[in-house]
Amino acid sequence: MTRNLGQIDRIARFILGTILILMAAMGMIGAWGYLGVIFAATSLISFCPIYRIFGLKTCQDC
Repeated sequence: MTRNLGQIDRIARFILGTILILMAAMGMIGAWGYLGVIFAATSLISFCPIYRIFGLKTCQDC
């Protein structure tokens, strides 16, 4: 897996994923909020399979 996420993208994904997970756990949104795990995981590994399919990269040094 080659990195394809830049620093800002990783931070945004982690924050969004965490917010979705917390909101789902608190019952504020439905179970779909646990999809935030995907955002958080992709931010931690710096790789997004969807970006690869479409040939996108948000990192400058990869």
